[in-house]
Amino acid sequence: SGLTVGSATPDQFALVQNYPNPFNPTTNISFSVDQTAQTSVRVYNLLGSEVATLFSGVANAGRLYTVTFDATGLGSGMYFYRIQNGDNVEVRKMNLVK
Repeated sequence: SGLTVGSATPDQFALVQNYPNPFNPTTNISFSVDQTAQTSVRVYNLLGSEVATLFSGVANAGRLYTVTFDATGLGSGMYFYRIQNGDNVEVRKMNLVK
């Protein structure tokens, strides 16, 4: 999985809808945070089981992070991705079509 870092609007907590969506087998997920803090981006299946950790570490405020999710080993269906940064949490859904 790849990670790119660019500039973003400072002090904005955002989880961008993945692109492309639906996807097969890879998609990109971008996020930014409003506080420099321990941050995680994880992917879950419909049963709530974690299937991937895309980012785990300190994310810096004012930067746009993009991670690539490779779902090669997973089946078609709906998945959820969730960011947590401090007390901030956001969840979005994506669709894997094989």
